[in-house]
Amino acid sequence: MCDEAQKATFDPLSLAFQAAREAAARGEVPVGAVVVRNGQLLAVAGNRTLTDRDPTAHAEVLAIRAACATAQSQRLPDCDLYVTLEPCAMCAGAISFARIRRLYYAASDPKGGAVDNGPRFFGQPTCHHAPDVYGGLREGEAAALLRAFFTERR
Repeated sequence: MCDEAQKATFDPLSLAFQAAREAAARGEVPVGAVVVRNGQLLAVAGNRTLTDRDPTAHAEVLAIRAACATAQSQRLPDCDLYVTLEPCAMCAGAISFARIRRLYYAASDPKGGAVDNGPRFFGQPTCHHAPDVYGGLREGEAAALLRAFFTERR
């Protein structure tokens, strides 16, 4: 997931973009995610739904799983998640159950997003925990990466 050099000095969103580009190179939708706890890198992941033949292998879920393993806990209340695309409902649920402190995402996803679009998961009365959300970071870069990927596929 991450090596010692990455843990020393890093920009979480840049690492998420790197993971997204690596996912695209594998033929996966280019989404990357990074989990950070108090300035320390816990996990980096890119989408692996095709590679793993697993519809739940979204970057966010994989990064949360790896971070929980590193932290030896099912909860990550002092952690922040950086992702290149607005999370879907499944990922928003995982973020809530993991008790992620802050969510930072790049491109919004009007069709599949569930944070600021669609069901607005964290605003629902049934949501157990809502992180602080910061969207639109490097949005143009993320949108261009996604557009290029899907243009190539068509």
